[in-house]
Amino acid sequence: MKEELKNKVVLITGGSKGLGYVLAEHLLKENCKIAICARDLSELENAQEHLGPDVLTLQCDVGKVDEVNKLVSDVIKHFGKLDILINNAGVIMVAPMESFKREDFQMAMDIMYWGIVNTTLAVLPHMKERKDGHIVNVTSIGGKISVPHLLPYSSAKFAAVGFSEGIAVELRKDNIFVTTVVPWLMRTGSYVNAFFQRGNKKEFKLFALSSTAPLLTISADKAARRIVKALKERKAFKIVGFQAGLLNEIHHFFPNLSVKVLGAMSEFIPAVHKKAPFEKGKSISERFEDAEVPGAREIGQKAQEDHQELRH
Repeated sequence: MKEELKNKVVLITGGSKGLGYVLAEHLLKENCKIAICARDLSELENAQEHLGPDVLTLQCDVGKVDEVNKLVSDVIKHFGKLDILINNAGVIMVAPMESFKREDFQMAMDIMYWGIVNTTLAVLPHMKERKDGHIVNVTSIGGKISVPHLLPYSSAKFAAVGFSEGIAVELRKDNIFVTTVVPWLMRTGSYVNAFFQRGNKKEFKLFALSSTAPLLTISADKAARRIVKALKERKAFKIVGFQAGLLNEIHHFFPNLSVKVLGAMSEFIPAVHKKAPFEKGKSISERFEDAEVPGAREIGQKAQEDHQELRH
């Protein structure tokens, strides 16, 4: 049975830019009522300017229980109900494992694991009382296969996949559906918001290329359309991008081979193999004119403009 989305109230975490923003655009076209949250107030204001005044924007750190409880309460108070929760908030730190501190793993878990747990636990009493609801958890192919130099990210995403698949089984009896989304790398210009070792221009350049090249990535618009389709069809699991599907199958049937290949790749990724301060990719991009390979800057900027990351 397909889910009718008209007049459904949807809360999207990390909805001020990137995939979350594009999902909001698509769901507005489905005549949904939208609430988005993010930590950065200026990004929320910028998103609302382009999405429209009817979109409810709320500042929230999903890693903090009190803020999440207030977020959910405010959405229900404003719209009278909450039908669909889309957990999309995330953060990326790029470096070899020697460079990460315990606090880096904690931050990744707070946002991409506990953030999902916090919002889910906050909405469940309301959904269970109404015997209706849908939760969409946007994870990553990095939550099925650990990718070199993204260890905190992959660790949190693995935990998120486990939680999401577990609640999908247990909540069916309450007529609450859960969709676990496993997307491939998307072109949203997000590499400038990722964190890199300070001054590590070479790794930033490699990441900029891999996150903007059309053959290596998928568009956020295409990903959003597939996620909305999975939502309508009440799918329990959805891999987005043929690249993610292929890599997942290879790792499933040939795990030793995939570890060898990824291990060999990690040896050639330029990095500082020691603990070092982190900075946003945007800072590296601004300081070094040659920090991005030819074409990457233009593709990245277009993707950002398309998804409102550079509009004011």
